[in-house]
Amino acid sequence: MNDTAPRLLFIPVSGAFGMGEYARSLAIAKGVEWRWPGAAIHFVLSREAPYAVQTPYATTLLDSSPTFHSSAVADLIERWSPDVVIFDNAGRTAQLRAAARAGARVVYISARRRQRRKAFRLRWMRLIDEHWIAYPKFIAGDLGFLERLKLEVMRRPAIRYLDVILDARRGLAGDSILQRLGLAGEDFVLVVPGGGTGHPGARDAVDEFLAAARALAAGEAGRAVATIFVGRAGSAARGGPAAPAAGSLQMVGLLPQAALAELMRSARLVIANGGSTLLQSIACGKPCIAVPIAADQRARIRHCVSAGVAVAAPLDSAAMTKIAGALLADESQMEALGGRAIALGLGDGIEVALHALTSLIRRT
Repeated sequence: MNDTAPRLLFIPVSGAFGMGEYARSLAIAKGVEWRWPGAAIHFVLSREAPYAVQTPYATTLLDSSPTFHSSAVADLIERWSPDVVIFDNAGRTAQLRAAARAGARVVYISARRRQRRKAFRLRWMRLIDEHWIAYPKFIAGDLGFLERLKLEVMRRPAIRYLDVILDARRGLAGDSILQRLGLAGEDFVLVVPGGGTGHPGARDAVDEFLAAARALAAGEAGRAVATIFVGRAGSAARGGPAAPAAGSLQMVGLLPQAALAELMRSARLVIANGGSTLLQSIACGKPCIAVPIAADQRARIRHCVSAGVAVAAPLDSAAMTKIAGALLADESQMEALGGRAIALGLGDGIEVALHALTSLIRRT
């Protein structure tokens, strides 16, 4: 294989709800394209995913998440002959075996305890070359006794923590989102409910975030504050018309990660969901209010609150507004949150991934 033109197949969990795995895989894919301009990149996605038709790479669409289509995934691996297959919270034993049988290196990304346990099953450890844990140790936890024992016996796979995926390096030259929105040098609150659709049990999450953004912009928390809402308004996300912005509220659609990172670095306060967006804000050293919109986010938020790098709020616009107003009025708490966030020193998960892929590709 010519290591200037590797072939990488990305298989993230995908479906009608959420997009964390896809966003992570997409950021890594863009890093691959930057590192190896001749790389061939292919995604396998559910056609139910709202982002599926917008993927900037060759894509195979399936009726549901790839995990449920082992035959189709195995056939694609055999036909396309990738050098590396990256399973993000997805995959079955048959799919991993198909990748190994085709001579591909296998990467598995675990973002939840259940998937991490699967990856530490002996039959999977024999198939996986690299196991990337999606979150930093203070959230995901260090390796346990049994995990270390299995690694000592199997001598594989390599274990890496991705910490945080935040592509802040490659924005569009001369195209500053701050300048476009007239925010250069201005204080503002950034509200980011997340790029996916409503999760079961939290289908009105985006509406709650938007209501809080409107209240902050209108001064209902004490004084009006410039507020930026990133994402699709709730009704627009469900196919209806978007509500117009008003006053000091600006609404922008989904943004490339580099543009979102620029806003995060400059915001005075970030109100985010408890997924990857929260960690990205913390990595930018910003005070954060974390709001759970999916069941697995509650434990993550608790870890961040315990570490003193975020304040929790329920998925209720009035509570979010009240907590944000109190925090904005307490400069010492704002500084303490930001200082502890910086002190965490979260690593660049894209660089971690690219370093690992470089080693895998040279061995292929």
